Amino acid sequence: MASRKTKDKTVIRALGLGGLLGGSSEGVVDVKDGKIVRVRPFHYDWKYKKEDIKTWKMERNGKVFEQPWKSLPGPFSLAYKKRVYSPNRIKFPMKRVDWDPDGERNPQNRGKSKYVRISWDEATDILAKEIKRIHKQYGPYGILVQGDGHGECMTIHTPHGHSGSLLDKMGGFTQQVRNPDSWEGWYWGSKHVWGQGIQGGMFPAGNIVKDTTEHAEMVLFWGCDPETTPWGFTGQMPSRLTYFWKEAGIEQVYICPDVNYGCAVHADKWIPVLPNTDAALQLAIAYTWIKEGTYNKEYVKTHVIGFDKFKAYVMGEEEDDVPKTPEWASKKCGVSEWTIKALARQFAKKVTSIAHYFGGGYVRGPFSHEPGRLEVCLLGMQGLGGPGRHHHQITYFGLPRSNGLSGTFFWNPDLADRLRTPSLTTINAWQKQLIPKTYIHDAIEASEPMTFYGSGAIEVDTKDQFKKYVYPIPKKEGGTEIHMIWSDTPCRTTCWNNGNATELALRNPKIECVVTQHPWMENDTLFSDIILPSNTHMEVSDIVSSIRGGTSIPNVALCDQAIEPVGESKSNYEVVLEVAKKLGMEKAMTGGKTDEDLKMEMFANMRLDKLTTWKEFREKGYYLYNVADDWEDDSPGLRKFYDDPEKNPLPTPTGKLEFYSEALAKNFPHDKERPPVPKWIEKGPTHDERLSSERAKMFPLILMSNHGRWRVHAQADDISWTREAPTCKIRGWDGYMYEPCWIHTSEAEKRGIKHGDIVKVFNERGIVLAGAYVTERIRPNVAYMDHGARVDMIKVGEIDRGGAINTISGSGTSSRNAVGQATTAYLVQVERLSMEEMDQWRRDYPEAFEREYDPASGLCVNAWLEGGEK
Repeated sequence: MASRKTKDKTVIRALGLGGLLGGSSEGVVDVKDGKIVRVRPFHYDWKYKKEDIKTWKMERNGKVFEQPWKSLPGPFSLAYKKRVYSPNRIKFPMKRVDWDPDGERNPQNRGKSKYVRISWDEATDILAKEIKRIHKQYGPYGILVQGDGHGECMTIHTPHGHSGSLLDKMGGFTQQVRNPDSWEGWYWGSKHVWGQGIQGGMFPAGNIVKDTTEHAEMVLFWGCDPETTPWGFTGQMPSRLTYFWKEAGIEQVYICPDVNYGCAVHADKWIPVLPNTDAALQLAIAYTWIKEGTYNKEYVKTHVIGFDKFKAYVMGEEEDDVPKTPEWASKKCGVSEWTIKALARQFAKKVTSIAHYFGGGYVRGPFSHEPGRLEVCLLGMQGLGGPGRHHHQITYFGLPRSNGLSGTFFWNPDLADRLRTPSLTTINAWQKQLIPKTYIHDAIEASEPMTFYGSGAIEVDTKDQFKKYVYPIPKKEGGTEIHMIWSDTPCRTTCWNNGNATELALRNPKIECVVTQHPWMENDTLFSDIILPSNTHMEVSDIVSSIRGGTSIPNVALCDQAIEPVGESKSNYEVVLEVAKKLGMEKAMTGGKTDEDLKMEMFANMRLDKLTTWKEFREKGYYLYNVADDWEDDSPGLRKFYDDPEKNPLPTPTGKLEFYSEALAKNFPHDKERPPVPKWIEKGPTHDERLSSERAKMFPLILMSNHGRWRVHAQADDISWTREAPTCKIRGWDGYMYEPCWIHTSEAEKRGIKHGDIVKVFNERGIVLAGAYVTERIRPNVAYMDHGARVDMIKVGEIDRGGAINTISGSGTSSRNAVGQATTAYLVQVERLSMEEMDQWRRDYPEAFEREYDPASGLCVNAWLEGGEK
C-alpha cells in the first residue's frame, strides 16, 4: 500500500478543455487517500511573492482592470472530479460481442450491440493484426485516423494524434482534417477581405484590449456570449473584462437571437436578430452609411479595394437587384427598420469595436462566410485599426505582452517527434490522402471519387481554398477507400454536421474495423469494434504552458500526477505505444526519451532556461511570466496598417481590404453562394433553410445551436453538479434528464407546450427529444438547443433521446466550395411528445429503454457492457 505521504498531496493542473497548443484556466487539485477531494482556483502567489511579479493594469473613468492573482476556472472545471469518476468511465479494453476479426463482423449492429471485457494483450494483438491486414490488402491509406480537435490540456500525453504519429512512420494514413469548427465564417470569408491569421480573424491583434478600453465608446457583442463560450478555454477572464467595460462606461450592445448569459448581465441594448440573417442587417447598415454619407470616405479611398462594386450591390445598382434598405433587411432579419437605422447611426457616431469569442452560431451556419466578410467591410468603412476600432476575440488575443514569451512552439522542427507530430493532425493537412471532417459520412458512402476545394485545415494558407482535392487519390499514388477507422476524438456524431448520416455511415460494410481510444463510453465510441480505455489529465504527469487565450497570469506548470489511473486505463500516448510494441515500432515512437527528458526539452524549447533554472522551476512547480516593461508601447491591432497601408500592407493579394475578391472571381467565377462581393444569399444548391423556403411550411422554426454553457462541445456532459442547473438539463415526466430546448412563450402556446414538457425537435433528417424551456429570453420563430449533448439513440440514424441536436443538421457544408460545417440555423418543427408515441417507441425499440441510466450523470458504461462491470 502506498504511504500516506504519496497519497495526500496538492498538484497543479491545467483545467481548460481546448486541448491544443497548451492549456489555460489552471487549478489545483487536492488529493487525499489517493482520491480527488476537490479542485480549486490556482492562487499564483502560492510560491511567488506578488512584489516579485510585474503585472499590468488598465484604467478608465476611475475604474481599474488588472491581472487577477488567481485563476478563474469555469464551473465544470472546478467540478471535474465528477468527470474523472463518472459512471461512464471505460476502465478496461472491450470488444463488440458480435465482431469477429476472423469471421463475421456484423457492421450493421454498430451502435446496438454490447461489449465484452478483454485484456490489453488481446486488444493490442487484434489491433496490430488489423493494421497489418489493412496495409497488405488495401495499403496504408486504407486506415482513417480521427486524431484531432479539443480535449484536456496535456503536452507529453496530449489527447490527440499519437495514432497518426505511429501510422505516419509506417507509410502514412488517410487524415481526417479538422475544419475551423468555431470560426468558419472568418476562415472561409474574412480571409478574403483582410487575409488575416490562421483563424481568419483580425491579426495582428496585440494590445487591443488596452486600446479599446481607452478609446471605444461602444462594443457590439455580435453573436457573442462572454459568460459562456470562454469557460472551457480561458475561464472567466472575459467576464472580468466585460464587467469592467460596463463599469467604465463603455456601452455594450448584444446582437443575437437570445438573451444569452452575457447579454443578461452586461447589455445596454439587446437586438434580437433571427439566426443566420446577420448579413441582411449588415448590408442595411452599410446602405444607411452610404446614403447618409457617414462612413470614413478618406480611409476607404486609401485602404480599400473594390468599394465601387460593393457600393453598387448595396445600393441596388446591379441589374435585377434591390437596394439593401433597412426596410428590405427588416423582412429578412426580424429587426425593426427603426432599430436598424438607430444601430447604423450609433455605429457611425461612436467609436465602435465588435467582439466575439470565435463567433458561435454567427459564423457556423449556411453561407457563414458572408456575415464574416461583411463584418470586416463594416469595420473598414469606419476606419478599422484606428483608436478603439477593432475586431475582438474577447481576451483570446489582445491582452498585454509578457516578458520572454514569444509564442508556442509545437511546430518547431527541432522538437521531439512525440511533442510535435501529434498536433499536426489537428492544425494542418499533412497526409497525402485526406478527407475534411465535414465529409466523413459522404466519403464512406460514396460510390465514386469525391472532389472538393480546400482541405479546411486550420493553419494552411488562404490559397489552399482554391486547391482541388480528390478522395481517394489515384491508385498509382496508393489511393484507396478507407476500410478501418482509428479514433481518439469520437464526437463526430454530436459535434459535426448531420450526425444521423454519420451513424448510418459507421455501419457501412466498407468499414471493417473501428477502434476507439477514449476515457468515456459516449457518442462515436458506441459504434466501435474495439475500445481502448484512455485516461484523464489527472492520471498522468506532464508539463503544460498556460500562455494563450487570456489566462490571468501566463505561466508554465509541472502538472504532477494527481491520482493513479482509473481501472486499466492508459494515456492516449501509452495506448498507442502498446500497439507500437506489437508492430516493432516502440523505439520509433519513444525516440529513446523518457517523460522527464521531454519535460526538460519543453522547458528549453519555451526558452524558460533564459528566465529561470530547472532546479527553481522544479522546486516551485510553475513559472509566472512578468508583463513586458514596454507593453504599453505595443502597436494595437491593425494600427500600423491604419497609419500607413502602403508601408504596412495586409496579407491580401493587393495589400488592402478587399471588398471585392479578385481571387474568388478568378477561381470560382460561377459560384453564386460565395461571390466576389459579399452578398445576402437567400438559398442555393447547398442550403435551403430560410423561413422563405417551401420547407418552412412543415418546419417553421429556425434551430439555433450555440456552444454550450455547461460543457465544451461534447466534453463534461456527465458532471452531476452542473446537470442540476435548470438550464443544463430538464427532468421529464419519465425521470430522464433532457437537454433543454428554448422556445418563446408565444411559440409554446401555439403548440400547447408547457415548461418542462418532453418535446420532439424534428425535420426530415430525424427526431431529437428535449425538455421544453419556455422563456421570453429567445425571440419568436426560433428553437434553441446547444450542440454537444451525448447521443442516446432510440433508433440509430433516426431518433435521439440524448439531445444531440447536430444529428438532424444538414449534410451541406458552409457552401458549394467551402468545406466548413453548417450546424446551426436550419429549419425544424417542435411538438409536444405524447405518451402514446413514447409508449410505441418503447414497444418498437425496447433495448433503448432498458439501458442502465443514472439521472445524476446520464449514460453509464454498464449499459453497453455484457453482464455489467466486473
